[in-house]
Amino acid sequence: MFLLWIKSIFAIHKGTIIFFYPDKLKKLLGSILKFFIPLLCGAALFWYLYSHLDMHQIGVILQSEINYFWIALSMIIGLMSHIFRALRWKLQLKTLGVDPSVKALTNAVFGMYAMNLLIPRVGEVWRCTYLARREKMSFTQVLGSIISERLCDTLTLVFLTVITFFLQMKVFRDFLRKFPTIEETLWRMITTPWLYICLLVMVGFLIWLFTKKTENRWVAKVKSIVKNLWYGFRTILRMKQVTMFLLYTVAIWFCYFLELYVCFFAFGSMQHLGVLAAMTLFVMGSLSMGIPVQGGVGPWHLAIIAALSIYGIGENIAGAFALVAHGSQMLLIILLGIYTLFSVSLEKKKDRSAGLADFVGSRRENDNY
Repeated sequence: MFLLWIKSIFAIHKGTIIFFYPDKLKKLLGSILKFFIPLLCGAALFWYLYSHLDMHQIGVILQSEINYFWIALSMIIGLMSHIFRALRWKLQLKTLGVDPSVKALTNAVFGMYAMNLLIPRVGEVWRCTYLARREKMSFTQVLGSIISERLCDTLTLVFLTVITFFLQMKVFRDFLRKFPTIEETLWRMITTPWLYICLLVMVGFLIWLFTKKTENRWVAKVKSIVKNLWYGFRTILRMKQVTMFLLYTVAIWFCYFLELYVCFFAFGSMQHLGVLAAMTLFVMGSLSMGIPVQGGVGPWHLAIIAALSIYGIGENIAGAFALVAHGSQMLLIILLGIYTLFSVSLEKKKDRSAGLADFVGSRRENDNY
């Protein structure tokens, strides 16, 4: 693959490089940066985080203090969440007059998560491209369905974040009281008039920008995003099976929560933590996944370890928990990615065989004629 990239950039004549294509070089560098910068940032944060923990103690915990039955159950629940996502997507596509098989949709969803492990956000593009080609749909149609799906998931996460904050407000207050410097800093930030003056200036600037500078490239891009979000929202409202769509959404997010919660039971020292503690971990972990790093490696671990410290869990236990809970789901995604690779390859072989059979059949009919 690397040699193909090099050949596409440089013109080679009789073993001599005679010139290069700056546009292609720019694209190559962009692709490399998209892959390596998030990877290096995540790896650096992960290394920094665990370099301050006792890795020998974490190793002992992983070997002798974990009931891996609950980890396996967490992986099964994670698999169910991906299947529910595929079934929900099927409802959206039916609204567009397309009814793909569940197998095709699960392949698209599994492949999306596997691709995102390589390059953040690329999985969504692959998912759109795969289904658009398979079902002979326009890329824009498939993308519209994913935008509406993401909008629904974002609203769900915002709702869960607000609910968790209010339910666990006392816990957060008690935690901040242990660190008076942080509490004082937050209080100063909230009470200073400069914060609200800056917000007013920012709002005024945005209003001016979007009303007076409509031809600006960034303004046009933001307007396009807002337009797509509104289109996605209308698509959900116009669905014939809105109730089923909402039920699948609840099922997806319940599975996301449950796959983390059951991991508590794998650790003897964490079994006392309840549903609300799991909600706090779940919300903080979900928010950290918004950072474009492969698999959330680094940010997710930091969020989970920080959240567990609120409930008095030691840093080594918290570090082991983050490793196992995250690692098991990454293992699941890798296995599903391998399955998708073979499944899509078999699909292509069948399509080629069917195309060849149709060609041979048409030739025979012509010969007989």
